[in-house]
Amino acid sequence: MVPLRDLNPVKITPYVTYSLIIANILIFFYELSLPAPALDGFFHLFAVVPGELTTSFHGIAVNQPVPEVLTLFTSQFLHAGFAHVAFNMWFLWIFGNNIEEELGSIKFLLFYLACGALAALTQWFFSAQSGIPSLGASGAIAGVMGAYILKFPNAKVVTLVPLGFFFPTFKVPAVFFLGFWFLQQALNGLAMLEAPANVGMESGGVAYWAHAGGFIFGAILGPLLGLFSPDSKPPAYTTEPAPAEAYESSKSY
Repeated sequence: MVPLRDLNPVKITPYVTYSLIIANILIFFYELSLPAPALDGFFHLFAVVPGELTTSFHGIAVNQPVPEVLTLFTSQFLHAGFAHVAFNMWFLWIFGNNIEEELGSIKFLLFYLACGALAALTQWFFSAQSGIPSLGASGAIAGVMGAYILKFPNAKVVTLVPLGFFFPTFKVPAVFFLGFWFLQQALNGLAMLEAPANVGMESGGVAYWAHAGGFIFGAILGPLLGLFSPDSKPPAYTTEPAPAEAYESSKSY
């Protein structure tokens, strides 16, 4: 299932969401400019290397110019292939603006980075001795989705469902779409990266533990940061196309 958009308009311009998307894309283009040996070094420097993070937690220097703890944040802006960055940014585009509107831009940025770091630590917990770089925005975005499922469980997500040669779309409640996504990450994991970096398993693949951890931490941190505060707006789902004048304050696709 591929989400195309949600029917959950916003009244703000989500500058942080847009800035995060732009930053991730620009850094990915920089990665493309690097030859393979330099890219490998770049990943080992700025991505989370679980074994090195474990060593640093024991108080032993790993002789890296970037402190290993800092890689919990820098790794969130690295991606290992076109599909990796494209899917991550698409999910952030769909779900990020509504959570930014609820939390406010500054708290949303803190929430996003905290979810990404906690997701990386979740993955580290299950592969503490791995020497394979772990990277990607997926954990942070999973946190956004964890907050979204709590705040907007009944918001409709227009979803493409491939059925053989047919590609119908359905309006799926967020609680079902995101719930299915969470179960998929927790139970299966995918293998769709295009570079020798690990985002999940020792042999490479998607960090399904980071996804599941990010989702859970997002569901915890969102309410703590005011997701359900009295000042937050009530859900304003749409089921039919809005009038032309309303598009100025909602997402465009």
